[in-house]
This record gives sequence, C-alpha cells and structure tokens, in this order.
Amino acid sequence: MAALRTLLLALAGFPCSRTSECSYFGLLDHLNMTKSNQALKISRPVKNWTSTTLVQLDMVLDGILDMDEKFQTITNHIWLKMYWINEFLIWNSSEFCGIKMLTVPSSMLWTPDIIIQEDSSNDGGSDEDPLVSVFSYGLVILNKRLQLTSACKFDFFRFPFDTQTCNISFSSMTYDESLMKLGKVMSDTLLTEVSEQIMLTAGEWKLVNITIINFTSVTMKSKLVYRISLERKPFLYIINLIVPLLFLLVLDLASFFISDSSGEKLGFKVTILLSIFVLLSILKDILPSTEESLPLMAIYCVLVFTLVWINVLETMLVGFLKDFLCCGDEDDRSSEVFQVKTQQEADNHKDSAGVAEVAEAETVNRPLEGRGHGELKLRKLIKGKLKPPQTPPERQNSRVGRSGCSRLRLVKIFDSVFFVLYFITVVSSQVFIFVLWSSTFQIF
Repeated sequence: MAALRTLLLALAGFPCSRTSECSYFGLLDHLNMTKSNQALKISRPVKNWTSTTLVQLDMVLDGILDMDEKFQTITNHIWLKMYWINEFLIWNSSEFCGIKMLTVPSSMLWTPDIIIQEDSSNDGGSDEDPLVSVFSYGLVILNKRLQLTSACKFDFFRFPFDTQTCNISFSSMTYDESLMKLGKVMSDTLLTEVSEQIMLTAGEWKLVNITIINFTSVTMKSKLVYRISLERKPFLYIINLIVPLLFLLVLDLASFFISDSSGEKLGFKVTILLSIFVLLSILKDILPSTEESLPLMAIYCVLVFTLVWINVLETMLVGFLKDFLCCGDEDDRSSEVFQVKTQQEADNHKDSAGVAEVAEAETVNRPLEGRGHGELKLRKLIKGKLKPPQTPPERQNSRVGRSGCSRLRLVKIFDSVFFVLYFITVVSSQVFIFVLWSSTFQIF
C-alpha cells in the first residue's frame, strides 16, 4: 500500500517538474545564471583556453551626418552587430519546452573588448543595447548604435569632384589573434546594398561602396577594416565657385572691347579682380591649411586671379604709353606753331618797315610826279617787296603729328597682340583644368 502511494505521488510530481522547466527561471538556473557568476563575466567563454574565440562583425552605415574638412573628421551613424559562441551557455531546447533564445543583461556575460582605432568622438554618441541575445547552441548577439566621429585623411586635389576613402578599423585591445579572431558575416556587395537602402541621410555625399579587409596587424592582433568610399555631390560648389569664376573671366575678356575714351575700362577690370579675391576668401574657409599640395580648385582660382591681374597691368601700361605719346606730340606741335608765328611776325614787321622806307624815298625824290602815277609805282614796289604766302599752320601741324600717330599705332598693335595671346592662354588653361577634373567626374 505504501509502495502504491509513493508511485502515485511520483507520477503526480512528474508533470509539475516538467512544468517548472518550461520557465526562463528554470533555464537560467540550469545555466547557473540565477546567482552572481563572476566567471561568466571575466573569462573568455571557452572550455579549453587554447581555443580561439571567433567574433564576427557586421557594420551597417545608417547615415553620414557631417564631414569637417578643416579638422579632417567624419561623423557617421552606424549600427554594429557582434556574434560569438559562449561554450558555457548551451542547452537542449527540447528539455525546456522548445526555448531556443534567451535575453540576459550584457553586464552578466563576457563581451569582446572591441575598439575603433580611428574613433575621436566622446562617449555621448554611443548607445549599447543593455541586453544580449543568447541562443541554445551558444551563439551570443550584441547590438550597438554609434554616432561615430572618426579621423580620416582627406585628399582634396580634385575638390569639388573628389572621392574620399575613410577607414573604420576594429581590433581587440587585449587579445591577440591566437585568442580572439575577428571576421565578417555579410559580403562587401551585400553590405553596400543594405547601407544604401536603410541610409537616412547623406548630406552632400554619396556612398560608392564599402570594402571589408581582414588581416593581422604587426602587433599580432586580428583587425577588421571597413573601407568606406564616398563621392562628393559637387553641384553646389559649381554654382557658387566655378561658374562665377568662369563668368568673371569672360567679362575680363570682354573688357578689351571697352573704349579707352570712356575712362571706365581700368576701373571695371579692378572690380573683377576684387570679386575673384572674395571667392578666394570663401575657398580659404572651406579647405584646410594642412594640405601638402594645392587642390585643383585653388589652382583654378589662383590662375584666374593671375590672368586678370596681368590684364590689369597691361591696361595700365597701354594707358600710360598713350598719355605719354599724346603729351609729347602736343608739346612738339605747340613749339612748332610758336616758332612759325614768331617768324611770320618778324617777316611782316620787316616788310612793313621796308615798304615805308621805299615809299618815303619815292616821295622825296619825285615830288613833281602826279599822285596817280606815284600810287601805282608804290603798289608795284609793295608787291615786289612782299614775300609769297607761307604754308598754313594746320599743314605744318599735320607733318609734325605723323610721327606721333605712328607711335600710337604701335601701341594699338601691341594691345591687339596681347589680346590674342591672352585669349589663347585663357582658353588653353580652362581646357587643361577641366580635363583634370573630368578624369574622375563627368561634368557635362
């Protein structure tokens, strides 16, 4: 009788025990996680210490928030997911009513000490999931959300048609490759497609591709590098910098057709020069001062500034030569006219004096002749004494000014030759710069 009672109690107690094992508490108790277990926190989750822990990473680029050209940093929004096997957290799901996944606080378990070498942000942008997912076969998944500000060496030679490549390198701070090895889950192509689909914002940048490189560093630590290639959207810089510079250069060429008599030619060219200087100041605020070589944009601005500056100098030189030659011609003409007038006045004075003497002598010597006959003789005598008419002063001035006109013609020829050479230089320099730019970006 006693044996039958014991059997009935055992059969009644069996479902109760199975029911208790269907709870998470029973699973945690089975995994020895109901009490503080420091070994799960501090030790690498392997039963044999010679075993290598494989930590796999997936980094998805969620947004490009900012790129600081001056400090050469880029701020990204990324999602980071890490996978590894914990050999102490393995159970048979059939023994626990099919429980295949368990979520526990990440502070209870060992987590990889993964660092980002290019990280230059503070901790305020990091948001780590307080829970980790543990699966029945020992897989542990940890999610992280990062607003990462990383250092990146930019190459601005083809700015604003440039493509920048920035690295985000993951490695362990403590463990070498024999203890912990890093790997990837998704391929390069799949990771790029996923990032493009879920990307929230990119600003003035466009994601080209993401390349994953896995290697061992010189310190014998496993490294996983995500190489992100970004292409700049240049249209705003074309409108604000390149097109204004091109228009100013065209206006500078058109200023050759402004008449010198208007007096506004030099002032117009100086205004163009000052406008280019303003654009140079804007460019200075964009590009860093740590570049070893000048970007093409800076070369283009300096080239346009130099061409306009040379044109201003040529305009000043031509104006000076014209003023100098005109002043010399006016001095020559005034001196010649003065000499002609002085000579004519002296000749007229002599002629009048000689006529008066002759008339007086005729009057004294022949007092008895008639008045009419005397006047006739006097007129003949005056005609004989007078000299032939002189050449008009206007003709003499025209002869004097022929040399000055020839010199002014030489100045105009110099100005025309300079315009042709200047036009050829401007066109060839523009073609050269735009060919260099178009080698990496299709402008047209």
